[in-house]
Amino acid sequence: MAKLFSHRLRVRYSECDQQGVVFNGHYLFYYDVALTELWREVLGDYTSMVEGGADLVVAETRLLYRHGARFDELLDIEMPITHLGTTSMIVRPAFKVGERLIAEGEVRHVFTDPATHSKREMPTEVRTALQPYTSAGE
Repeated sequence: MAKLFSHRLRVRYSECDQQGVVFNGHYLFYYDVALTELWREVLGDYTSMVEGGADLVVAETRLLYRHGARFDELLDIEMPITHLGTTSMIVRPAFKVGERLIAEGEVRHVFTDPATHSKREMPTEVRTALQPYTSAGE
């Protein structure tokens, strides 16, 4: 069974819209925070990977909104990795307050060379570190 990384944050008042729920655009920001924390836990400092010649960019996102998270609620962002390709990876985040599903989606990332901005293979050390977190057990 794959490991599941989850990151918790508290919804701040300034992140809510006039309907009293988290403004939709903040979910991608929350995702980015959770991805950074996943990287920190599994691989260490992201900057080291970039200095080593690999970067990670978002190529595609899709989010489905189910319910609104509200001010001061604890929001858990589950980060299952569902695909590790040659040059890409897919994460299917689930945003939850308790057992209530707030939003879910899919984010496809592509590895690039930071100097040329062209696609490159996923570094072996990244693949090895992320494999235990893949739902397919790749």
